[in-house]
This record gives sequence, C-alpha cells and structure tokens, in this order.
Amino acid sequence: MKQKSWFRRNIKDIAIDFSIILFAGGIILAAGVLFWVSTLEIPDLSAFEERRVLQSTKIYDRTGEVLLYDLHQDVRRTVVPFENISRHLKNATVAIEDDNFYNHYGIEPLSIIRAVVANFQKGDLLGGQGGSTITQQVIKNSILQKEKTVTRKVKEWILAIKLERILSKDEILSIYLNESPYGGTVYGVEEASQSFFGKSAADVTLAEAAYLASLPQLPTFYSPYGNNKASLDERKNLVLQRMLVKGFITEEEYNEAKDATVEFQPQALTGIRAPHFVMFIREYLAEKYGEEALAEKGLKVITTLDWELQKEAERILFERGAANVDKFKADNAGMIATDPKTGDLLVMVGSRDYFSEEIDGNFNVTLAERQPGSSIKPFIYATAFSKGFLPDTVVFDVRTQFSPACPADSFSSESPCYSPNNYNNKFLGPISLRNALAQSLNIPAVKTLYLAGVKDSLKLAADMGITSLTDPERYGLTLVLGGGEVKLIDMTYAYGVFANKGVRAEPRSILRIEDNRGNVVEENQVQTQKVLDENVALMISDVLSDNVARTPLWGANSLVNFPNRSVASKTGSTNNLRDAWLMGYAPNIAVGTWVGNNNNSPMGGGLSGLIVTPMWREFMDIALAKLPEESFEQPTINRVGVKPIIRGEYIDTSSLLSQIESGEEIDISSVYQNIHSILHYVDKNNPLGPDPVNPSSDQQYQNWEYAVQLWKNQTYGIPAASGEATEESED
Repeated sequence: MKQKSWFRRNIKDIAIDFSIILFAGGIILAAGVLFWVSTLEIPDLSAFEERRVLQSTKIYDRTGEVLLYDLHQDVRRTVVPFENISRHLKNATVAIEDDNFYNHYGIEPLSIIRAVVANFQKGDLLGGQGGSTITQQVIKNSILQKEKTVTRKVKEWILAIKLERILSKDEILSIYLNESPYGGTVYGVEEASQSFFGKSAADVTLAEAAYLASLPQLPTFYSPYGNNKASLDERKNLVLQRMLVKGFITEEEYNEAKDATVEFQPQALTGIRAPHFVMFIREYLAEKYGEEALAEKGLKVITTLDWELQKEAERILFERGAANVDKFKADNAGMIATDPKTGDLLVMVGSRDYFSEEIDGNFNVTLAERQPGSSIKPFIYATAFSKGFLPDTVVFDVRTQFSPACPADSFSSESPCYSPNNYNNKFLGPISLRNALAQSLNIPAVKTLYLAGVKDSLKLAADMGITSLTDPERYGLTLVLGGGEVKLIDMTYAYGVFANKGVRAEPRSILRIEDNRGNVVEENQVQTQKVLDENVALMISDVLSDNVARTPLWGANSLVNFPNRSVASKTGSTNNLRDAWLMGYAPNIAVGTWVGNNNNSPMGGGLSGLIVTPMWREFMDIALAKLPEESFEQPTINRVGVKPIIRGEYIDTSSLLSQIESGEEIDISSVYQNIHSILHYVDKNNPLGPDPVNPSSDQQYQNWEYAVQLWKNQTYGIPAASGEATEESED
C-alpha cells in the first residue's frame, strides 16, 4: 500500500511540474508572437486611396521582339456609388465569396483554420484553400503586395480587423465591387457590366449578376470568351443556389434565373496579335502564377510562337474559311503547327475570325474535342506494325459482319450488329495494309484494329500525345473510324511523333519568362522521350507519303502530293460531314487543320478533302519554303521467315508446286480453295508465332472467314467446298 501511495504522489507532482512548464512555455510563445507582430511594418490605412502601380505582364513571340499582347495596356475601371449597384449583384457576391460578411469582424478564424489544415495536407501552407473574407480581399487587392508569405498573411488579418473599425460593411463591399478583377483588363462591376452586357451595374438581371459574381475567383479560367464556358455556367448556378439558401432570392427567382439565356457582348480587345494563342498562354500563366502576379510582377513572357507563320495561317483561314461558308456550309476552321523535334507550338489559329460573334470566334476549336474520323487510323496501323504486321500484310476488303452476336451473312449495322461500309461503297478484296491506309478504306482498318487490339492502340495513342481517349470499353471497333473525340492540338503533336521517328518532344509553348529585373523565373528546355519504335514510325511515314498507294483515292497530281519534298498526310471526316481533318507533316514541321461548325451541324457540297485541303496546302507551301529540306528515311522491311500472308502473299501455292513436282495434272481450282482470312494463319495475340491450332476459337474467325469465302466463290466461280459459304447460304 505504501508503494502505491508513493507512486501516486510522485505522478501527481510530475504532472503539476509538466503543467507549469507548458503554461510558462505558452506565455513565452505568446509573448514572442506579440513581439513579432509588433515589429511588422503595417501600411497606414490613411493611405488607402494610394493604389499600387500595376506592372503588366507582356507576351512576346519566339524572337522576343514582337509584342503579342500587353495584358494591362488598356486597364478599364469605373468607380460607381454603392447605391448604383444592383442588389442582386451585391447579394450574389456576398453569397459566393463571404456569406457571413455582415456578421464577422474582418476575419473568420474557423475558415482560416480550415484553410490552413487543408493546405497543410496538400503540402502548401499558403496555397490551395482560401479562407479569405471580403474584407481581407479588399486589403489584399488594394494595399499589400501579393507575395505568399506568412508575414503578409498576418498583416492582412490585422489590417482587415482595423479596416472593419474604420469603414462600414457597405463601404467595404463597395470597394470590393469597384476594385475586383473580372477578366482581362476589366476591373470593377460597372466596367464588367458594361463590357459583358452593355448595361450599368444598376440594371443587371439576377442571372447576369450571378455570372459576374462567379468571375473574381478565377477570371481567366471562367472567362465567358474562353473554352470553359460550361464551367462558368456551373459556377453561376452555384451562386444562385447559395443565394437561395441564404434567403436572398425565392425559389421561383432561382429557377427562372437558372434557366435564363444570357447573351454576352462581343469581346473588345485592341492591340492583340495571335489572340487564341495569347489567351492560351494567359490561362497557363494565371493557373501557375496567379492572376495577381500577371497584374503586378511585370513578367516578360517569351513564347514559342512563330509570328511570321502565324500571320500567314490567320490570313489563309480567314480567306479560305470565308469561301467555305458559301461552298460547303462550313463556318469555322482551326490550325495548329508544331516543331516535332522541339515540341514548340509555332502556330495556333483557333477560328477563322477571333472577333466574329456570328461564329463564336473567340472559342478555340484547336482545344475542343471533336471526332477525328479516319485521321485516327495511323495510330491503329502503327500499333499493328509494332506487333509484327507489315505494310505488305494482306487483309480482305470485303463486306464483313464484325459482331459475333450477329449472323455472318447479315451485313447490318443495327445494334448489336456492326458491318460498316467504305466511303465509296465499294470493296476491293485482298489488299495490303499500305494501300488500305493510303486509300483510307474502312473494312481493312476495322480488321487492323482487331489485330492490333483496342487497349494497345489507345495506349500508343496516349503515349504519343492523345489525351482524351481514356476508356477502352467505350469505343470498341468503331474507334478506328473516329468513334472517340480528340483535340486538334493533341493530334498535331501526336503526328509529330511519326515525323520525329518515334520520339515525342514534350509540348512547349513558352521558352522563357523574366521578371521586371530581367531575372529568369521559368525556362523550358526541350524534353524528349521515345514512345514508338523508330522503324514503325518510318513505316507510317513511308505509307502516308506514298503517292502511288494513295492515287486511287486522290489521283496522281493532288494537293497532298509534294514531288520535291517529303510530306506525309492523312485526312479524316465524320458521319454527315460534321468534321473535316487534314493532318500532315514533314520531318521538321507538323500541321493539323480542322474545318466544321462549332455547333456540330453537318457541312455539305463536297468531300472533306475539297473542304480542308486547299488551306492546309497553302500554309504547308509557305512553311516548307522557310525550312531546310529533309527527307524521311526508308524503313527496314524484313520478309525472311515471315508468314506468307504477313509478307503479302494471300494465296497458298504449295499445292500447285506439289502438283508440278509430282507431274500430276495441274488443278488451278485447288489453289484458290486455299484462300482464307488472315485469322486462319495468324493468332492476333502472337502474330509472328506458329499458326493457330484451332483458328475458329477466335471470336471473329467465323464471320471473317465467311466473308472471304463468299468473295472467293463470287470472284472465281468456284463451287464451295463442304462447309464453305455460298451467296445463298445462311452461314
């Protein structure tokens, strides 16, 4: 008992001593914090009206000499009295930015703690989550420099509390609404209301107010003139929902505003070159460095843009795009040019006229996802070549049912069946992969995709730069005919991998960024990675530049033929001619061009090649004239020890040779009886291995074999052998 009593007394004494130490430590820590705070240099609030001079970010071309845009050369701000601002706009701003604005004293301790915890979990104590009240944002926007430091944050908290003691809530909100950035050079709600809606801030509707309140958080990303309009619409609806929850609006007003159609005024920009490219760069800068840095750091951004080529591309798309409107009902066009060796983005034209309200010209179609049609085929053939198939490999271009769930003699494409046609509704019989790709035949392409594998084809496409084809289960065999959606910029970079012999250069749009003192804050070196076997890339380039192979489709002297230069190309079009593509490249440039309508309505009056090829060819001629002449290397084609059908021999002549050697009477029909589909000789999972023991175990074998036997019997008039198909047979 004495031992226990002694132990308890000692534990109690230790606990008391520890508490005293903690208390003393807390006092010392608090005193230290108070002393640190007392040493902070805090600006005098009497100088509140003295605004800091904006040091604008300037964006240049690759030479550093041509100024593309000065982000704040035309800063516009109109200050209006608080009573001249719509109550909807005031309420919308409070609801989305600081819904407890009228109750706190400048800061929200719980919000600050939540933000610190969230940022700590992300490993960035000063980034990520906000937690700033409207009062703090006024301090941040008007007095303090925007660097991310603990000292600046503490100053912001102290000044916010002080400001609440000097100004009323309405005065603080008035300053916020008159000072906040709303995108580009527009500051304050009056200028924003006039710029976006052509009306005063006093007259905006509830829906318009919700849009305006959505912008200050990320004005570049949420710009109504960019490619993120859908995200802006979602945030507008979030603002309305917050207003409903806070009791600022009724449910009836909420529903009416949520469904209202709001028209934005055309974007007013002056002194800007390459506008789509500039906005592309600006969004990158805002995301990486923040809107504040763009306004104040005086950044000099040296981009990769070739201004001389950009001017020509803009002119060509403007002139030829206008002609396409009347000829082909094609309102819009886009073009991308890249350097395959460096990854430099040389040209970006996001529409035929950036300033055209009629075609929604400020929408950048080069970043939009559209169906590529047959322009996706080279990636499928490249996957097949990577597995051992050759440009000489023979498949049968014959009517084929590709769905194992449907009878082999049913050439329907109604679900669940799938039996596509070629663009000309003709079928050529046995054909090499070279000619099939060069002539853009659909049936051989679907067969090639099956042999290559959908998952492996998508992986290669992703490795080469296609970012949007992420779900193999979604596409199936329709992928090779453009069943997915891709971006023109991604496609151009991916084609550049073929140009660069299988090496992918990481996309680069900025060479260097300097601050206002000339210090380099970002410099991007060329980064490359081998993603495709060199010989496979050379095979694709050899096929896509083979004028003889494509002559049946294009003719011998077409616009895609460059007699004196090595140029590869591939077109693509979609059902009802909603998209027309031409992707092409030389060893030192890749150029992608798209023509269509932003609203996805069909074009008409001509083939896709007639619509898109002239503008692509005109630009290509200008670009090649500036570049040194380079030629594609010839691929190595090894036919030794390769199966006959893979090396291009689809008729088994062994029985004929046997007859000749034995002196038997020659029976030609026995030779033709040995014609089979490629699946008879090749296991798609091991094409270079032995012949399959049981070919019929492949789910496509029966349908492919039926189609080939039907073609053979019709072509040679040979009676079907036992079990083979005839035109009238059911299987």
